[in-house]
Amino acid sequence: MTGIEIITVESRAEIRDFIDLPWQIYAGYPHWVPPIKKDVRRLLDPRQHPFWEFSERILFLARRGAKTVGRIAGIIDRHHNEFHNEQMGIWGFFECGDDSEVASSLFSAVETWLRRKGMTFVRGPLNPSINYEAGLLIDGFEYPPALMMTYNPPYYPHLIESCGFAREKDLFSFMIDGAYQLPEWMDSLAARLARKKGIHIRPFRVKDPVPELALVREIFNDCWSDNWGYVPLSDHEIREIGRDLVKIADPDLAFFLYYEDEPAGVCVVLPDINPLLKRFNGSIGLPGLLKFLRYRREITGLRAMLFGVKEKYRQLGLPLLAFSHLYEAARKKEIYRYMELGWTLEDNESINSLLEEAGARIHKKYCIYRKPL
Repeated sequence: MTGIEIITVESRAEIRDFIDLPWQIYAGYPHWVPPIKKDVRRLLDPRQHPFWEFSERILFLARRGAKTVGRIAGIIDRHHNEFHNEQMGIWGFFECGDDSEVASSLFSAVETWLRRKGMTFVRGPLNPSINYEAGLLIDGFEYPPALMMTYNPPYYPHLIESCGFAREKDLFSFMIDGAYQLPEWMDSLAARLARKKGIHIRPFRVKDPVPELALVREIFNDCWSDNWGYVPLSDHEIREIGRDLVKIADPDLAFFLYYEDEPAGVCVVLPDINPLLKRFNGSIGLPGLLKFLRYRREITGLRAMLFGVKEKYRQLGLPLLAFSHLYEAARKKEIYRYMELGWTLEDNESINSLLEEAGARIHKKYCIYRKPL
């Protein structure tokens, strides 16, 4: 088939087409969870979202005749490039039918734009950076996504690889479900740690989120600075990311670890509200509020989004204490039947081994791709 036109998104109508396209692509995929459209619009808006204070983007639509058949974003994250001394371009927000001609045309448009900007390689999918939704699902299509985890049709990996991209890094998500019991050795060590002088846990103060989010940012930028792909979070970004997440946070499941009155680590586990987001179908409003009241009991899982310990405190065994606290807090809630943990890097052997020793299993795999320009 031919007659593909690639257009740069500029008008409100084109932005609307860009945001609406996934409802067409995923019509036959029951596990897909629609995003809230106004949130996507805000994330893509350089005038509103703080990510664009140091980044730039271009949006493309693929059309065949009057029909929109694909979309993609080209992105340059200056924070990443300055931190890593690289000229990396990003592709993200990709959606397309099982059509290699459309996919090739979309990626060609992004690559041409990035070359003109002086980039030397392109990486993705990052929507819009590694600190947001990242990675392409490559294993685990039979399961619905957890909160803020990606989902895509199973033909996407082939489309992307046919456009010259190679797998650069795999990401894992882990699952704990069923009649889970914390391993006895871990429970025993955690109890000893809890009795150790100077170590304690402090719940997230949801009624005073600004300083709490600032502390999350401080710990995040200390813990992850040596990780592959790390990009420091700005103050404006953490406030933006936390703005909605604080509304659903459970202070028993989001907490800080302290050693001698110094913040040593952070753990953020949130209710997996994706069953409700699926009911909302892209819009909240009054119907969404009614659906929340009617279907909130469908929230039966958790998503472990963030866990890290500052480097100088990593010999204290704090992850064991965090696991024990989470297990006891979730067990008392009774409504929670599973917890998805991730993502983690495929070669982060220390955390992956710890999760497996705690009884978690690899549940899904994602991939980040790379191509030289």
